[in-house]
Amino acid sequence: MSEPTNDAAARHHTMDDKIEFIDLKSQYAALRASIGRRMQRVLDHGQYIMGPEVQELEVTLAAYTGARHCITVGSGTEALLISLLALQLQPGDEVITTPFTFAATAEMIVLSGAVPVFVDIEPDTCQIDATLIEAAITARTRAIMPVSLYGQVSDMHAISALAKRHGLAVIEDAAQSFGATYRGTRSGNLGTLGCTSFFPSKPLGCYGDGGAIFTNDDALAQACRELRVHGQSARYMHTRVGVGGRMDTLQCAVVLAKFTRFDWELAQRHRLGQRYAAALRDIPGVRLLAVRDDRDCVWAQYTVFVDDRDRLQAALQAQGIPTAVHYPMPLHHQTAYARYAPAPSSPHSLRASRQVLSLPMSADLTDDQQDRIVAAVRRAAAASAR
Repeated sequence: MSEPTNDAAARHHTMDDKIEFIDLKSQYAALRASIGRRMQRVLDHGQYIMGPEVQELEVTLAAYTGARHCITVGSGTEALLISLLALQLQPGDEVITTPFTFAATAEMIVLSGAVPVFVDIEPDTCQIDATLIEAAITARTRAIMPVSLYGQVSDMHAISALAKRHGLAVIEDAAQSFGATYRGTRSGNLGTLGCTSFFPSKPLGCYGDGGAIFTNDDALAQACRELRVHGQSARYMHTRVGVGGRMDTLQCAVVLAKFTRFDWELAQRHRLGQRYAAALRDIPGVRLLAVRDDRDCVWAQYTVFVDDRDRLQAALQAQGIPTAVHYPMPLHHQTAYARYAPAPSSPHSLRASRQVLSLPMSADLTDDQQDRIVAAVRRAAAASAR
């Protein structure tokens, strides 16, 4: 895939441009015609639920990841829930995961009837620490759910080896890492099941909610397909207790249009990530997230560690630079999930929640805009040091 020809005016940026945290407007301007054609085709055939674009997207993304099966679903959250339901967990079964993630990870474990067991992260990558997982395995453990935070996957080789030794499933929460690679294999195809999200801000996003499940297991794929349509094996034949978890045909059409540009966007994300790293690494009070040598990062968020986050964030806001915090409180300190973790626990997750700061990142971020962001960070850091 290559970048389509873009309208020059749509691609032009000036130093006076407002910097978006995620620039979806420029992306749409570049893809307006193809997105319009794709959506019009759906409006013309009128199959808004399970139309032909659904299967087309599934075939396309399965081929891209190398997985045997892709099952599109209504959101990344539903991808996690349907995957857990496909494993037929029993009440009280345990799923090991990280507390430093968006709530959906643990939320779906609880709603599936299982119990989340939290294992701390690596302090430099914010990925689940694979060396700590085995100590958390009990007779009730059924699965491990690593989270590919910020666009980099966890140490899936170590996790998969551990899971195989103990007879466990691995559900890769790849909501932030579609397009990333680990030892030459695409994210989504690194576990028993892989789950991703097409939320608009993701590296490959739609214009609403959407998600997908990947697996090489035929039986699990069939279970997921039935679960997403209320457990139906045939029309009105309910062999499982399922959910309404289909991805809309229109959203599949949007992703298909965006996918034509995806390789170019990934190359841009990698390039911009390298530019950020080179420019930020010598700024006092700012530390870079580590990316391991055997994998890459698609930078769903470009996140750094900062010593005085509140002051830096306020200073950047005053200069027109939007930022975000992913995430300000780990799950084991949240009211809804605190009962699942003894305190104190997961100190690296707690420390990260107080230091992480995400800077603007998207494929359409220009070098000039990025230079403005870095200059603003440098000024704020210098002011803080005085």
